[in-house]
Amino acid sequence: MQALYLLALEPVAESTSDPNSYGFRRNRSTSDAMAQIFATMSQGASAAWVLEADIKGCFDNIDHDWLLTNVLIDRGVLRKWLKAGIVFHGQFQATNAGTPQGGIISPTLANVALNGLERQLTSQLASELGIGKAKKLKVNVVRYADDFIITCVSDAALETHVKPKVVTFLAQRGLELSAEKTRITHIANGFDFLGWNFRKYSGKMLIKPGRKNVQAFYRKLKETISKHKTVPQEELIRLLNPMLRGWAEYHRPVVAKQAFSRMDYLLFKALWRWSVRRHPAKSAEWVRKKYFPSPDNRNWVFRTMAVNSEGVREWKELHTLASNPIKRHVKIAGEFNPFDPQWEKRGEEVRQERMLASMRHRTSWSALYKSQRGLCGLCQCKITKETGWHDHHIQYRVHGGSDALSNRILLHPDCHTQVHNLGLAVVKPTLSVERAL
Repeated sequence: MQALYLLALEPVAESTSDPNSYGFRRNRSTSDAMAQIFATMSQGASAAWVLEADIKGCFDNIDHDWLLTNVLIDRGVLRKWLKAGIVFHGQFQATNAGTPQGGIISPTLANVALNGLERQLTSQLASELGIGKAKKLKVNVVRYADDFIITCVSDAALETHVKPKVVTFLAQRGLELSAEKTRITHIANGFDFLGWNFRKYSGKMLIKPGRKNVQAFYRKLKETISKHKTVPQEELIRLLNPMLRGWAEYHRPVVAKQAFSRMDYLLFKALWRWSVRRHPAKSAEWVRKKYFPSPDNRNWVFRTMAVNSEGVREWKELHTLASNPIKRHVKIAGEFNPFDPQWEKRGEEVRQERMLASMRHRTSWSALYKSQRGLCGLCQCKITKETGWHDHHIQYRVHGGSDALSNRILLHPDCHTQVHNLGLAVVKPTLSVERAL
């Protein structure tokens, strides 16, 4: 039921969202929030002071009356969800505030409640100080779910002009700032946000994995190793690799090479202790040859021989973080709306840019290329590396089109522009009888 109502509510919420809100929205991520902070604070003349804000128990304290008045869905249904209560340890507990516990519609309801913070703050400052003075304050809001930061040229302006308006905005929705986690910081001292540390070193802004995030991940790795002291080496590698790849992918857009190398070293030490413990009577050289063999020119790689899905024996090795190249993130436009047909073409381009490094998507593009015999779906001319290509959805995604290969076709970039600007129709190519035989 919630999923059905979410289908109707999400486009409305998207249309009323602030440009720099990035949590629980399609095609937006923590990397977009990070890129926006870099864009607003990296220059020499950028705002240097930051209000690090955290809402106290956001999902648990949103005022029900505010939601019932402002959320554009059936009030009777919404009231039942909000007042349904929860059962905890066999005891029923009434819910007098907050969004449905564990409900898939809860993040969108929270976004609806917080939408308008950026726009309202900007307009109130302009009314109070005048448009010119308000712009000179360089106030920028970047929000991800219930965590957000606000930039300004001075700490005094944040304390006197900005923070009171934020407090009033939240109070209308039954919310308040967390006194423990909310503070005003200078960019030279740095601040943590979404697992990254943002700081200027001699005027140059660097974004690195946050210390708390690094420490938490290392504890997670050590806990996994500690819990699996007796498993085969192949099994331990299978457990660790997804964790390593996921952490590396998250920090890939920032200055993370040093953190990657350091984590590889710490993990090596933990794995060496794991290996030695299993064979207390063996020499260090014997342990090295067994768990860190060198069949090629690379030494000290944690690996072993294993049988793959095709029954062939091959080397299975631990993923090294330092092998991940740093790749800057292409930020989504603040005005981008995935439910607006005019943004359909840009949405396809962003999706292609972000999925270019994925082997799964390269495989699907290869299948499309072969099915089209290497020809553009519109002009029927050759698609080459020089011409480039765009992955076009025949039935637009905003109209319910799927990501299945049957609904996608490769076009030249210029042809893709023509299809969207002129409303041209393209169809999947069909192989001739002779070609099929």
